[in-house]
Amino acid sequence: MKLGALFSGGKDSAFAIYRAKSEGHDISCLVTVFPKSEESHLLHHPNIGLTVLQAKAMNIPQITVGLDSDDTRIEVDNLKKSLKTAKEQFGIEGVVHGGIRSAFQKNHFETICRSLNLGVVSPLWNVNESIYLHDLIQSGFQFIVTSVTAQGLDNSWLGKEMTIHDVEKLIVLSSKFGFNASFEGGEAGDICSIMSFVFWAHQDCKIKRNMGWVQRKV
Repeated sequence: MKLGALFSGGKDSAFAIYRAKSEGHDISCLVTVFPKSEESHLLHHPNIGLTVLQAKAMNIPQITVGLDSDDTRIEVDNLKKSLKTAKEQFGIEGVVHGGIRSAFQKNHFETICRSLNLGVVSPLWNVNESIYLHDLIQSGFQFIVTSVTAQGLDNSWLGKEMTIHDVEKLIVLSSKFGFNASFEGGEAGDICSIMSFVFWAHQDCKIKRNMGWVQRKV
């Protein structure tokens, strides 16, 4: 099936693309909606601007739209318009997303797709987080932690390129402090969210980054 991928630049949306391709689907384009701020409940905000570079590295066309409101209704409307464009321009038959636990996101995505007569592929839905994170690393993915807000994670995680050892340590900490090891947040019931990004690319892509540490009360 020809798919449009909801792409945030994070490890989950990137691995969902990988899984969909492994299942025989064709990724015709990426669809990225840039939310106004991190206050968005529906869309991923941190590092979203880097998706333009990632799309070029993956050599997949990208449809983007920027928003000036965090209102979920406006976000849904713009996402629907973007997917309609993807259907018209690239002939997509469905949409793949990297949601794991957020019923809020999944329900909105499915409602939009039904209205456009598009199928929905959710390869990571309800996946065991420990198995998922190990599979991610073992499949050759690299992701870097770019912010932390959960109790139990300090600034030593910032800028860390995650290894199997780091994943195992993360799972222990998530069990101890009660945060979501996959970093999804929101409807998953996370104490906070930790955002990361993945480069799954056919070309080298280098980005300079400055790391800062902001301690928040939780």
